[in-house]
Amino acid sequence: MSKSSPRPQDHFDAIVIGSGPGGEGAAMGLSKAGKRVAVIERESTVGGGCTHWGTIPSKALRHTVSRIIEFNQSPIYTQNSKSIHSTFSQILSHAESVIGKQTRMRQGFYDRNQCTLLHGNAEFVDAHTLTVHHSDGSADTYTADHFVIATGSRPYQPADVDFSHPRIYDSDSILSLAHDPRHVMIYGAGVIGSEYASIFRGLGVKVDLINTRDRLLSFLDNEISDALSYHFGSSGVMIRNDETYERIEGTDDGVIVHLESGKKMKADCLLYANGRAGNTDKLNLSSVGLTPNSRGQLDVDSESYATEVGHIYAVGDVIGYPSLASAAYDQGRVVAEAICQGNANVRLIEHIPTGIYTIPEISSVGKTEQELTAEKVPYEVGRSLFKHLARAQIAGMDVGSLKILFHRDTREILGIHCFGERASEIIHIGQAIFEQKGEGNTIDYFVNTTFNYPTMAEAYRVAALNGLNRLF
Repeated sequence: MSKSSPRPQDHFDAIVIGSGPGGEGAAMGLSKAGKRVAVIERESTVGGGCTHWGTIPSKALRHTVSRIIEFNQSPIYTQNSKSIHSTFSQILSHAESVIGKQTRMRQGFYDRNQCTLLHGNAEFVDAHTLTVHHSDGSADTYTADHFVIATGSRPYQPADVDFSHPRIYDSDSILSLAHDPRHVMIYGAGVIGSEYASIFRGLGVKVDLINTRDRLLSFLDNEISDALSYHFGSSGVMIRNDETYERIEGTDDGVIVHLESGKKMKADCLLYANGRAGNTDKLNLSSVGLTPNSRGQLDVDSESYATEVGHIYAVGDVIGYPSLASAAYDQGRVVAEAICQGNANVRLIEHIPTGIYTIPEISSVGKTEQELTAEKVPYEVGRSLFKHLARAQIAGMDVGSLKILFHRDTREILGIHCFGERASEIIHIGQAIFEQKGEGNTIDYFVNTTFNYPTMAEAYRVAALNGLNRLF
């Protein structure tokens, strides 16, 4: 195919590759600053992996399952009627509905801000030129002064696992689960594996969770990790820690996992959820002098997210940690400011809250107990158990707790950790105080303010009083 010189209308101030949170944040910031922007999206609709395969569908599934559990465990509803039973395929419709709403809303952002939306696969030709290959076989060439790579990530697929087998899934293809398994094996007990373990177990499916590490979600505070392990165990999830597969064998009626420890495990299907890889392999980055690492990720400057090639930036999962939709959007905003002003004054906050949508949820911000102990920081702990809160009792939320870590001399808040329903919402109350500077960030705030009663927010007052009572 012959390449002709791009027309003036095919030149942009900036081209953003990918329409997930990172790409959207960059495109919106650039367009609102008056820049001429094009967004390239390989799929037929916008939103990226976050909207279509990751954050949105898994959280929509989790919400449905959580409501089913709540109904079935409430004596109010089950006194004179049978409990609800749903299958994974049945509850997918709610996720599809939410995905549709999100897609239409985000499409509106690009339309209103006059971003040119191009559908196809992007491939760099040189440092200021790329080609977009369309699904009908045609291709167009575009140039730009700046580029933002926001191509996201995909589930890691080791070469020795046959993902074409009808019973072997990754976290994308599991959303096309065609049958209703009675027994699911999940390989990888990170955030994604743990969330899907909650979903399947909540539907009454037998779950085996194979963890390649010595404890669940080891980056969490140990007490929270232990609480999740206990809750998983009490709900019937079988956890196998410190295990690695030797061979994964697909059969006519299921999957057999041969572990290096000599054990064998069998289930109706396998969800492989152990790692992700950056979507950079088809960008022809060598033509612009960029080399991704072994996981397909790009190194960037921590202040502006510029790559080694100064006018090319990268944000979101494609640069690795923290691999959160919320952080990716903010990274995109930083890049927009860097392009428009030459430098970025805005920064991501130092302590980004984690939100893990297991059943119950987990959320935390700041330091863990083990980190503070290793740093020899004299901290104290304040705890509040949900089962003692009036609002939790009304809602039947017996499981859960809030923990505040604070300096025993200055009373500065050092970390907040929450386990239980609505944890990802509850954490932001504490985060708002945690982010204050100087005397504004002390545990005394939670004692001296007045909370609505009854609320889950009241857990902060209870935990603060509990912690202050430990001082002497």
